[in-house]
Amino acid sequence: MIKELAEYEKALSSVHATEQSLRQTLCLAPHAGAAPSGAGYAKTLILRLPATEGGAVVGMALYFNNYSTWRAAPGVYLEDLFVREGYRKRGYGTLLLKALAKEVKRIGGARLEWCCLRWNESSLKFYRSIGAQEQHDWITLRTDGEALERLARDAEAAPAHVNVGPDEVKSEDA
Repeated sequence: MIKELAEYEKALSSVHATEQSLRQTLCLAPHAGAAPSGAGYAKTLILRLPATEGGAVVGMALYFNNYSTWRAAPGVYLEDLFVREGYRKRGYGTLLLKALAKEVKRIGGARLEWCCLRWNESSLKFYRSIGAQEQHDWITLRTDGEALERLARDAEAAPAHVNVGPDEVKSEDA
């Protein structure tokens, strides 16, 4: 499905994921109805039809937890929502978003967030129909490739008197 999503987004050549790298980085549900678990960074919900209807995998939602500093609450960031073409407009995308909203509430979270490509008007229309609001004041930024490598290398040259890392949080510091 990742390749199908990349093809839909006109970015198939950008996919570097392998079955092995996905197994190392994703949390998966041990059985239907269970919450995803494991040592991975991201979680995946897979939507499969009942066996009585063929058992086909029709969609997925890949997500991870984020955090709102201002609300002091966790949240869910939806990295990818995908429903296979032959199964669209049947409510499956809504089912996946409802499951994610339920996950946000389960963790005591405050919001469910995601990005959508500007040109993807059919998805934007769908998201608006469920009450999602576009965040016009925010611009998504990304560092990857050589820029990420350079930034990480530059971290090694940080002044020795500066401590960057986990520390005890004090109310006057926060």
